[in-house]
Amino acid sequence: MSKSIFGRFKKNKEPFFEEEPSVWEDRIFWVDTMQKITYPVLSNLRKGSLRKNMPYISKSNEGQRTASFEAFSRVFNGIAPWLELGRDSTDEGRLREKYIGMTLKALENAIYPNSEDYMFVDGNNKKILSETAIFAQGLLRSKNQIWLNLPIDVQARIITELKNTRNIAPYDNHWLLFTSIIEATLLEFTGECDMERLRYGVRKFWKEWYLGDAIYSNGDEARQDYYNSLIIHPMLNDILMVMRKYNIEGNDFLNKQLMRTSRLASQLERSISPEGTYPLVGKSLSYRTGIFHALTQASLFKILPKNIAPAQVRTALTAVLKSHFAGNHNFDGNGWLTVGINGNQLDASEKSINSGSVYLCCEVFLPLGLSFNDPFWSDPFEEWSSLKAWNGNSIDVDQSIDF
Repeated sequence: MSKSIFGRFKKNKEPFFEEEPSVWEDRIFWVDTMQKITYPVLSNLRKGSLRKNMPYISKSNEGQRTASFEAFSRVFNGIAPWLELGRDSTDEGRLREKYIGMTLKALENAIYPNSEDYMFVDGNNKKILSETAIFAQGLLRSKNQIWLNLPIDVQARIITELKNTRNIAPYDNHWLLFTSIIEATLLEFTGECDMERLRYGVRKFWKEWYLGDAIYSNGDEARQDYYNSLIIHPMLNDILMVMRKYNIEGNDFLNKQLMRTSRLASQLERSISPEGTYPLVGKSLSYRTGIFHALTQASLFKILPKNIAPAQVRTALTAVLKSHFAGNHNFDGNGWLTVGINGNQLDASEKSINSGSVYLCCEVFLPLGLSFNDPFWSDPFEEWSSLKAWNGNSIDVDQSIDF
C-alpha cells in the first residue's frame, strides 16, 4: 500500500465536532485516504496483476469476470477531476503526476486483449455496459490529462470498445443513462454518436420519471434508496453538458436539471449526522461514501444552494470519511476494500455487489478537483446542518422544490 507523501498528521483526540481542524489538515486527510483506497487497484493494474491479486468476495459468482473492471472504472471515475488538475510544483501536484502516469499505464493494460488484465472479456455481459459507462464518465472528467495523453492506438481501441457496447441492451431504468453517457463520450471524442441512444435515456427521466423535489423514479421503481445520487443525477448532468456543448436537441433541460441536483445536494448534506454517519436505507449501501456522489458533484460544479457553504460540505464529508476510513476496519490485510458498510459485512450487501464494485466509494473524492485555494478547501471549519441543529445553533428551514 502506498504511504502518503504528506506523512502523519495530528489526530484529534476529542470528538470531531468539538475541535476545529486546520483547513489544510482536511485536504491532506482526503488525499491520504484517496491513496489508501486507490493505490492497490492502480498499482496492480499498471503491472498487469490486478485480476491475479485482487480478492473476489461476493454472495454470488456472477461478477467474477468483471470485478477488476469494476474496481478500475470506479476508482478512475472518482479521482478523474483530481487528475485533471495536472502536475504542479507542490507535493500534491507531484503526487498527481505520479497518479496520472499510473492511470495511463493502467488504462493501456485494461484495453488490450493480450493483457492479463483486459477488461472487456465478455462483450455480451451486461456488466460490461455499466462499467464501460462509468469508465467513459471518467474519461469525460479527465479529457486533458488522460484522454489527450493516450497514444493514438489506445484511443482507437477505447473508441472500438465504447461502440461495442451498442450490442448490449440496457434495462429500462438508470441503465439507459449508461448507453447515453457512452454516446456522449463518443460525441466528445469523435464528433459523432448514435443520437437516439444519446437522447433516449435523458428523455425518459425528463418526461416520464420525475417524481418531484429532485427525486426521479428508477424506471418503474420508486424506492427509497441512494440511486438518484449514485448514478441518476451525476450522469444526467454530464450527458446534458455534452449535449449543451454540441447544441443537441434536449439540452435545454440542463438548467432545470442542475437546479434539481442542487436540491438533492441539500438533502444529502442534511442527512449527515453530527457524528459523520447517515441513514442506512435502500440497496447498495456497500458503496459507502459513493452515496454522496450528487453532493460532491454539486460541490465540484459550484451549484450548492446559497444557504449551504462549501466549507460545511467539506467538514461534513470529512466526518463521514473519518467514520469509514480513519482506521483499517474497511480494509483487509493487504489493503483491499472489504464488502460491507463499516467493516467486513457481506450479509449487508446484495448478490450483485462484489469486492470490485465497492470502489464506487471513490465518488466522494470529486471535490479534490477543486484547487486548494477554492473556498471549499480554504474557508475555515463550518458546522454542517445537523451539527448546527443539534448544537442549538441557527439553521434555515428545509425548502422543497416544485419544478
